[in-house]
Amino acid sequence: MSGIDTDQLFKRKAFMLAQTYFIKDNQRELLLHAHKYDFDILFFDQMVDFLQACAVSSNDDLFVVDLDSLYSLQKDRDNKTMFLSELLRQLPQCHRYVYLQTSRQGGRFLLQRTLVECNCLAYAEKPISNESLVEKLFNLFTQRRAPDASLIVALGRGFPFNRDLLNTARIELLEYQDVDSFNQAVKQRKPDIAIISEVMFTKMPAVQQVIRLNMETDPSLEIILHQTKMDAGAATRAIEMGFDDLLIEQQDPNITTRQLTNRIAKIRINKDLINKDRATGLLNKIGFKRKAQDVIHLADQRDNLALGLCVIDIDKFKTINDTWGHYFGDIVIKRLSLLLGAFMGPNDLLSRFGGEEFVMLFWDIQRTPLIQKLNQMREAFHQLPFEVEPGDIRHFSFSGGVAFFPELKSESDLFLLADEKLYDAKQGGRNQICS
Repeated sequence: MSGIDTDQLFKRKAFMLAQTYFIKDNQRELLLHAHKYDFDILFFDQMVDFLQACAVSSNDDLFVVDLDSLYSLQKDRDNKTMFLSELLRQLPQCHRYVYLQTSRQGGRFLLQRTLVECNCLAYAEKPISNESLVEKLFNLFTQRRAPDASLIVALGRGFPFNRDLLNTARIELLEYQDVDSFNQAVKQRKPDIAIISEVMFTKMPAVQQVIRLNMETDPSLEIILHQTKMDAGAATRAIEMGFDDLLIEQQDPNITTRQLTNRIAKIRINKDLINKDRATGLLNKIGFKRKAQDVIHLADQRDNLALGLCVIDIDKFKTINDTWGHYFGDIVIKRLSLLLGAFMGPNDLLSRFGGEEFVMLFWDIQRTPLIQKLNQMREAFHQLPFEVEPGDIRHFSFSGGVAFFPELKSESDLFLLADEKLYDAKQGGRNQICS
């Protein structure tokens, strides 16, 4: 992979429509915080200027509207009062918006409904500190990552699911007609949901229990009975035997599919709470270990396909915290997480193990190309400008260690060797990769 243009990657923009006095009182401090996160805020106090800027903006940008600025525009040229919903619909429909409102406005449910109906990405109540607002905007930037892919395995025939809707939601559906293949898929692929048709349940009522009692089965797996129409007797028996829920077939297959996508969305949220780092959105130690074991198992089945595990650590991070504070240290960590993510392939794993330590597992890559990629990442991070004070730009670095599969066969052995190599990189002068 060639080097990444860090200016293009990190110089995102937030377009803000607000009243003149708000801009005058807050612009300097907001910009100071935003530049630490390496994004810019463009301020507008006129609707026409804001609309023109939105028209030429990027899909990666954010758009912030202070409702107070719209209330001041509620008189048209003929001095007629315009409803807020009319003003909101003047905003380009191709974007979603972050709305700022007072706590009094936030207590009106009908207003919140209007915001939701008018392309609301998120809303927040004032007063909100400039530091907090910038951090929340940055979190919205990071949340735009595509969700993790999910898997549903189904036992039976003729499930009326819309494949296009599932694919759009990054959900893979695998259907099996025999219980042995279905059982193997549950063990090896670790799906999020297992669906069993009422026909297969009638033939083999114990199928759910066989899956559930296997020690290799993920205890969070949801097992659902699919019925073509509501059968109270079968439903009662299924629930008594440990099914988590029922899925009743609808006339419109899109409805049944939407029920599945909504359920997957909730499963993703619950898994994220367990498996992901709250500050960066990356896998945490628990989530990484679970996924790494599956990836290594899959590589082992494919004739020892090559993997590389890398442990990196920000150099002199304690000095960064002691000099500019933990708040600034968190900014360094978050921006590094974005940079690393830009280099990761769809089958690679990226995690924050804790503190300033990150662990990555790279899929199907040989030693030399991986070392080259890691050095590109290291150099790109070292080039990132951090504005610690107005006009005071600093640069930081990280060191890393690498280990390779199939030379080592387990996640724990790979990590221990990579961590040992990281120690060599630190002892050897930092800002380098050792293997």
